[in-house]
Amino acid sequence: MLKNILKIIAIFVIGTVGGIFADQILWPYFIEKPLFYKYRLERAPVYVTEIKETTIEENVALTNAVEKVEKVVVGVRTKLKTGKIVEGSGIIITSDGLVVTSAELVPQGGDTKIFWEGKNPSFQILKRDLKENLALVKISESNLPTVGFADLGKIKLGERVFLLGIIFEKETPKKITNEGIIKTFDGNSIQTNIFEKSILQGSPLFDIEGKLLGLNTIDKEGKVIAIPGSKIKTFSGF
Repeated sequence: MLKNILKIIAIFVIGTVGGIFADQILWPYFIEKPLFYKYRLERAPVYVTEIKETTIEENVALTNAVEKVEKVVVGVRTKLKTGKIVEGSGIIITSDGLVVTSAELVPQGGDTKIFWEGKNPSFQILKRDLKENLALVKISESNLPTVGFADLGKIKLGERVFLLGIIFEKETPKKITNEGIIKTFDGNSIQTNIFEKSILQGSPLFDIEGKLLGLNTIDKEGKVIAIPGSKIKTFSGF
């Protein structure tokens, strides 16, 4: 039994030494000879390419975009002559206080209040366009934050978007956001797959970079459909 074990160990050692000799000495010697060199029998080189991939998580991008634009949104609350309360939002478009909101939120004869970052600034309604459902308001604040308009020529179906608006809980304004994708769009509207309550009328719609795409309307089914930024620019005189 012991002899058999010694034989196995001897065979293993001889095989190991032979393999090292063949790989490191014998094989390199032969491949340099003309016959072997002619047929390129040397081992093929191995190339290693380093691949680096950077992934930006969409939820981080969304969070950053919301933080970027959260101070450009205002709340709008109006008590109508009938006693009914209509609530919604608007967006600051210039640092000297121009705000665009939905015309439905600031009807003539209503008692309207504007809310911005814990303040109730005084304001003046400059004009309304009932057909486009837009209103231009000037609030008595300066050095306000603003955001740029998105290039509507570059938006794509399925592009990720989000809205940011103000809701009122016991008359106290509170920011709220929702996100989705662009379902369809043209020069007159941007339809998303987002569904919301009518209290988010007038909330702005942004792309994932925090640029303004449009101002939201909420239809009877709760679909969020934005008035494009191009119409907002024309209405505001940009």
